Amino acid sequence: MSRMKIHTIKFLSVLGLGFVMAAFAATATQAQEVKGGTLYGDMQLVTQDMLNRAAGDGNNFLHTNGNYEQTRYYPARQINVGNVHKLRPAWIFQTEVVESLETTPIVVNGIMYVTTSFSHVYALNAETGEEIWHYKHKMGPVTTYCCGPNNRGVAAYGDKVYLGTLDAKLVALDARTGRLVWETQIADPALGYSETMAPSAVNGKILIGTNGGEYGVRGFLKAFDSETGELLWTFYTTAENSVGVWATHDATGRDMLRDIPAEKAALAELGDPYKTLGGGVWQNPAYDQETNRLYFVAGNPSPDLDGSLRPGDNLYTNSLISVDLDTGQYACHFQYIAHDVWDLDAVSPPILLDVQDENGNTVPGVIHGGKTGHIYVHDRRTCRLIRFSEAMVPQENMWVLPTKEGKRMLPGANGGVEWSPMTVDENLGLAYAINLHQPMTYHVESTPYPGGKLWLGGAFKVIASEQQWGNVTAVDYNTGKIRWKVKTAEPMIGGIMATAGGLVFTGEGNGAFKAYDSANGNLLWTFQAGAGVNAPPASYTVNGKQYIVVGAGGNVQLNYKRGNNIIAFTLAD
Repeated sequence: MSRMKIHTIKFLSVLGLGFVMAAFAATATQAQEVKGGTLYGDMQLVTQDMLNRAAGDGNNFLHTNGNYEQTRYYPARQINVGNVHKLRPAWIFQTEVVESLETTPIVVNGIMYVTTSFSHVYALNAETGEEIWHYKHKMGPVTTYCCGPNNRGVAAYGDKVYLGTLDAKLVALDARTGRLVWETQIADPALGYSETMAPSAVNGKILIGTNGGEYGVRGFLKAFDSETGELLWTFYTTAENSVGVWATHDATGRDMLRDIPAEKAALAELGDPYKTLGGGVWQNPAYDQETNRLYFVAGNPSPDLDGSLRPGDNLYTNSLISVDLDTGQYACHFQYIAHDVWDLDAVSPPILLDVQDENGNTVPGVIHGGKTGHIYVHDRRTCRLIRFSEAMVPQENMWVLPTKEGKRMLPGANGGVEWSPMTVDENLGLAYAINLHQPMTYHVESTPYPGGKLWLGGAFKVIASEQQWGNVTAVDYNTGKIRWKVKTAEPMIGGIMATAGGLVFTGEGNGAFKAYDSANGNLLWTFQAGAGVNAPPASYTVNGKQYIVVGAGGNVQLNYKRGNNIIAFTLAD
């Protein structure tokens, strides 16, 4: 039986449907760097003007999070609350890599770019799912990474697509052929640096951060020249003076039980720990076109659970940060949890939108969904916190300190909102987040810096006897009140997208991909994908037909079922 027939039968059994429009399978591993040739001629250039106007583009999906504001709101309404029940698979593409799939498809004039674990890139015909080319990155001798060999997508700019790799490189590929144009080393993988995030492209710059906060790295956001790969600037997320103000309370005003005298004594003995302090940047920055400023978040300090080796507030870990696009110069920051010893890093991408301040005045805002389970609402001009939402998940024993035997505290180290991108519908004034509830105990065990090896300073352990679950939550960002919430059977991780059709789309680890009414949370449509849907959805339009697309390949972090499918849906005729 041919491989195509095998895949078709599997597809039918999973869907329970009487038709298959297309199911395309990647061929066996080949040695060359790029598999396949150009089938459809030159890709049209991705201009800066296209990227600037992406929020209103009902044809393409040009940014990982939809637009520079990162709203993940798609402006087409052909698929809507009235007809979403007619949504059916248009095609399925099966990648060569069967491993966690966290990519956001980028769609440019009918061409789709997706990535897989281990830094593969595919170009596909977005109307049919047919493969155009396949790039397989040749890894260096050292790859060190946390939480799976994931890749979250590419940036498209000019005539190139850009990829960050597990061995900490930035590569530029010819968008027409997939051939390598240039590559540059971002940081040393032997020290724990790696890349799983999608780059961002703006005004001739390719922006990329680093993960590795579990390895004693020094976090950063870097800007590279889009044509040459030359490094233009670096902003380090661990300041040379990382001590801060010795904050004793978190962003919500709760006492974090810090022993400030002990920390000051450790600082005198050990010095400032900034060189190995972590602060990874896992997700894309938002870009404010009017002020030319970037907004991004930095993750946990390192070692994760052992604060004795890193006295002080550990600036700018667990913070919202703003810098100038042209220079990387600091503009402002807000730290959510100083001296974090619970691995509750800031990681979900910030969103730019207008918000109401405490006096009801409309101001430029930026919001972020935290692992704490709050959505934080800031004044974009100063990073000042305006409000935080009601907790979307249980919070218990905050902020009990880790011990050798282990202490229970909720939320666990995975969230709340993990790396999963949020979305907003500004017409409704709602932000939508997916959350985890995963009770854990926190254990501390002090160990010295191991030089590029895993450095948690202890462990966080899931409590097997306690129930785990997730939810989809809509929050009024102008009041902080939860408008609606839908509980899910399993913890949620991956991402969510809202559309002008009055819908929000998101997937679950059990393979369910769902559409909800964005106004009230009513479940309107479900599809069983056969593997964990733990990737952010996207949407696009080709030849007048709107599609919804998502990856179904599972997740390492929560051990959801692996797969290798990119699935595009459209309305049945």
